[in-house]
Amino acid sequence: MKKKIVILTGAGISQESGIATFRDAGGLWEGFDIEEVATPRGWTRNPELVLDFYNQRRKNVREAQPNAAHLALKKLEKKFETHIITQNIDDLHERAGSSNIIHLHGEIMKARSNVDENLLYDLGDEDIKIGDRCKKGSQLRPHVVWFGEDVPMMEEAILKVADADIIMVIGTSMVVYPAAGLVNFANPYIPKYVIDPVIPEGLYQKNLTTIAKKAGEGVPEVVEMLMGDNQ
Repeated sequence: MKKKIVILTGAGISQESGIATFRDAGGLWEGFDIEEVATPRGWTRNPELVLDFYNQRRKNVREAQPNAAHLALKKLEKKFETHIITQNIDDLHERAGSSNIIHLHGEIMKARSNVDENLLYDLGDEDIKIGDRCKKGSQLRPHVVWFGEDVPMMEEAILKVADADIIMVIGTSMVVYPAAGLVNFANPYIPKYVIDPVIPEGLYQKNLTTIAKKAGEGVPEVVEMLMGDNQ
């Protein structure tokens, strides 16, 4: 039976593919009021602005390509039962070939009904426009989790982490929610790897290995080590 490896990925892994993050200086959300473009209130007040914002983000994602870190994670499936839990709304893990992915914050390449969150539509090369409606007649919205909304996939993610034999945290530190909270559900004695250029001081977990490198460099190194570990 294959060991189970659960990988938590954050904005750092996609940043190397050219997808900026709103948390960073110069990030793609700079100049935009988060309340206006990433909250239910903003959507109600000005849906056209919100759709335009996410249409631009979607264009950025379409132009981006999976990097060495995304591609390395696919290799783990040869040896491990591999599950990726990502905070990212892009589809770079899918395009790299990974099979089992939980998107905590939704998927920008999909639209969903404004009245039924289970009605999802793949956008392909299309954007969402005012007047685009679901089969129930409601305006379509981006399939993303906005500030102030529940994270519906969190329970499933917790179950995966609790059942893991190995944990990897990539492109986000273990002091940033939700990665930090999820790791606490893991067996404290299993191996854990954190790959991020900035490793917080005082970070402590049993069996923790930290790699202070960007994902594109650090992830292939850890994957190579795990693939060669016959224990």
